[in-house]
Amino acid sequence: MKFTLSWLKDYLETNASLDHICETLTNIGLELESCEDPAAQYAPFTVAYVSDAQPHPDADKLQVLTVDTAAAKGLQVVCGAPNARKGMKGIFAPEGTYIPGLDVTLKKAKIRGVESNGMMVSEKEMCLSDEHKGIIEVDSKYEIGTPMAEIFGLNDPIIEIGLTPNRADCAGIYGIARDLAAAGLGTLKTLPVKPQTKEIAPSIKISINDTEGCPLFLGREIKNIKNGPSPEWLQKRLKAVGLRPISALVDITNYINQSFARPLHVYDAAKLKGNITVGTSKGGEQLEALNDKTYTLTEGAITINDDSGVIGLAGIVGGTSTGCEADATSIVLECAYFTPQRIARSGRDLGIISDARYRFERGIDPEFTYDGMELAAQMILDLCSTADTQISTVIKAGNTPDWKRSYDYSPDLMKTLIGLDVPVSEQKDILTKLGFDIKGDNPMTITPPSWRGDILGAADITEEIVRIKGLDAIPSISVKPESAVPHSAETPLLTRMRQARIALAARGMNECVTWSFLSDKAAQNFGLNDNAKRKSLTVVNAISSEIDVMRSSILPNLIDAAARNAAMGNINTALCEIGPVFNGVKPEDQLTIAAGIRAGNTGDRHWSGKDANRPVDAFDAKADALAALEAVGAPAANAPISRDAPEYFHPGRSGAIRLGKNVLAYFGEIHPAILADMDIKTPLVGFEIILDNIPAARKKGTGKPYLTLGTLQPLTRDFAFLVKENVEADTIIKAALSADKKLITNASIFDVYQGKGVEDGHKSIALSVTIQPREATLTDTEIDILMKAVIDAVTSKTGGSLRS
Repeated sequence: MKFTLSWLKDYLETNASLDHICETLTNIGLELESCEDPAAQYAPFTVAYVSDAQPHPDADKLQVLTVDTAAAKGLQVVCGAPNARKGMKGIFAPEGTYIPGLDVTLKKAKIRGVESNGMMVSEKEMCLSDEHKGIIEVDSKYEIGTPMAEIFGLNDPIIEIGLTPNRADCAGIYGIARDLAAAGLGTLKTLPVKPQTKEIAPSIKISINDTEGCPLFLGREIKNIKNGPSPEWLQKRLKAVGLRPISALVDITNYINQSFARPLHVYDAAKLKGNITVGTSKGGEQLEALNDKTYTLTEGAITINDDSGVIGLAGIVGGTSTGCEADATSIVLECAYFTPQRIARSGRDLGIISDARYRFERGIDPEFTYDGMELAAQMILDLCSTADTQISTVIKAGNTPDWKRSYDYSPDLMKTLIGLDVPVSEQKDILTKLGFDIKGDNPMTITPPSWRGDILGAADITEEIVRIKGLDAIPSISVKPESAVPHSAETPLLTRMRQARIALAARGMNECVTWSFLSDKAAQNFGLNDNAKRKSLTVVNAISSEIDVMRSSILPNLIDAAARNAAMGNINTALCEIGPVFNGVKPEDQLTIAAGIRAGNTGDRHWSGKDANRPVDAFDAKADALAALEAVGAPAANAPISRDAPEYFHPGRSGAIRLGKNVLAYFGEIHPAILADMDIKTPLVGFEIILDNIPAARKKGTGKPYLTLGTLQPLTRDFAFLVKENVEADTIIKAALSADKKLITNASIFDVYQGKGVEDGHKSIALSVTIQPREATLTDTEIDILMKAVIDAVTSKTGGSLRS
């Protein structure tokens, strides 16, 4: 919400400084966002006189001007404006000046071989309007050197505040003045509302068919007026707050809207077909709006109609069919109240953003409808009337909605709820200045004013008092030690998420935060193949047609991120994300996943050899998954690994980590067909950990068992077994470990061979077994017995044999 200091002082009698006003605005909840003094920005720009204008010797559309300024005479300036001529006065920008509309700083330059010192500027270059066909021309009455800010009213500070949605009353400058007066910065001026006299009978009728959407509609005919440009003072004020002057009638409605948060609309009476009716759209109606767009209305919108059909979308935007042009001579002025929820819904459905919608959907003052009509009508008569102007009586349809509500309030609540002791008389004084009606002393019966639809109880009343009194007046209190640290709000799932995030970061992965949506194609590729389920997860109001399905996997988003990195030269990437995926619309269908991908190589090229820089593979993804599972407390070290990973993984280079039927994680290479479809040319592996499936810890607390280190030296023995090629390595390792669970601490495969000397359909597996003596050094006999146990266990459980 923007306003100028002088505009504010039209309604607030105050001697407060600009700094004091700005500070108070923030203190009372109208947070200051900026305060600009345009006079400083426009200080270098002054009035200059063009004493001569000659054609450019090498350019038909350019002129060489001789310009007289207060600092120097006879400056040579090259100009291409069609209205530049000898004898005119304009605005000159000297060398070294920053031009805001061009975002450049002027330098002395040669233009087509002719030196140019500074420039004559246009309104667009000064950010005054979009006009750029010619340079600014000022009245000859202004002396050379007159500051531009003085001529265009740019010496008035512009204040901008950030409004919370509940403060619709302060979407008008008068409401801001009321709050500042209540805070002690001055006196609120009374509005000069004077009912019209010598009114004529109206010639049209107004009716309401949708009283729920439009409880009250006021109209008024004004005949034989003269439209045209609005006065200079009005144009300056509108420009200062970012509004473009259009014509006197339109500028008046904008002025009333900005001043009092009271949207209005003006119809050209000559273009109306019959009477005005407020109705409800059935859906499919077309409206050519004043914002130069055509809309197809949705069902349930509040519409303004005449006999020709829809002529406006109530409270949002008017139609071109009855819009007021500069030649309008008779009008119908609309001042109505529309239900906020209905305006918000229609505005969202059609994506229309307007100043009227902004105020109506937040809830304007229903009682001010009558005063708004009188203020607007008087302003139209002041600025547009002729000797034959006539104004009708107010045409009323409907009634003011019932807004009055009262609350019992005890002054003691300030101390109880806020912790601030405010005298009863001071509480009453603050509330009275804010417009509240008060009856009684303790308890009070308080009726909020019509412009405060956000006051809904005694707690809101205390907030109003402390807001004006000042939050800095609340005394600080000591916190009791037992309540200083609150109980943890972290759940087991949040703990796992945190632990997984730390573990993956420790493995060199960068965390991402991506959309919770996918394209329909990606959803099909990554597990959401059921059409009915995919349709149920399709977002109705998607932010983009390319991401319109709730994601069933995080991997496609991470793969897209890796592709973007590769396109920028970052080929070797390791990315992870922890967040939700959606397999259906029920709460239990939402799972929390820790997912990650690695793309490219394990590292950059290195002189030490290829092993330091190899393509990522499924075992890298497995290592990431196991590290994260170990971090969250899952017993993954000895968990079985099966081949049933989802179809978006490579069928022969992927796996699932399980605890019985419970799947803890999937890992492996992404399916080559999917990578080709996504135009990924580098190796890419990934994993998904289902954090919801991690079993709860069996023991309480976070303590770990004592570290026990063997005092005796471990020893290793190597074996080579011949097994069928379909025997899994995991089966061989577990068989070897089962031979003696106390002494055998590790078993790993270090070689796989198929070829000469090995029967077809078989493979040779080289196995290393680590033995850790516990109480005494093992004798050769004990070691032989243990080795035989290993051989017997492997051969019995795999059907293989020891290779000779």
